[in-house]
Amino acid sequence: MDWFERLNNYFPEDEMKAKQQMDLLLNEKGNHYHKDESDVHILMYAEFDQFVFIDFLWVSEKTRGQGIGKQLIQMLKDKGKTILLEVEPVDENNQDTEKRLRFYTREGFKLAPNIGYVFQAFVANSETPLRIMYWDNHEKTDKEIYQQMTTVYQEIHTYKAFEVYGYKPKPISDVIWIKNEGGLS
Repeated sequence: MDWFERLNNYFPEDEMKAKQQMDLLLNEKGNHYHKDESDVHILMYAEFDQFVFIDFLWVSEKTRGQGIGKQLIQMLKDKGKTILLEVEPVDENNQDTEKRLRFYTREGFKLAPNIGYVFQAFVANSETPLRIMYWDNHEKTDKEIYQQMTTVYQEIHTYKAFEVYGYKPKPISDVIWIKNEGGLS
């Protein structure tokens, strides 16, 4: 089974990208978008000057708990940049959602509670509310995280979306925002 099939079998359709889009990212955005894989893991990530974005992290079920995920996260931490990722809210019907949140929290990631985000699931033609988590040696402001996530949306998530999926992505303001105490901004 190739890397895409392993990701596609593990992640729900409303969190996946099409293989065509991922191949385009790897081939045309190779200066930013990377794949690190073995038979027991797949790490898809985008690296920019100030931050790294984890697009997908998969560890084989038979090797979970052996420190592979921790090693991959440490490899990214060693870059000395902010690390961002998207995580689904805990779903009582899906134990993996709680396990993922616990793993990232144990690795020092924090939720960005003031960032609202809806992932445009082009494959499933749906929208999926996700939470943003980040790791850094220093506190990050909502504005910094927001700006980095807009880069992810523009450079990674919507890259050639019209060409691959046949419809235009929503404007950034409909997908990611900073929450104010009195409402949304």
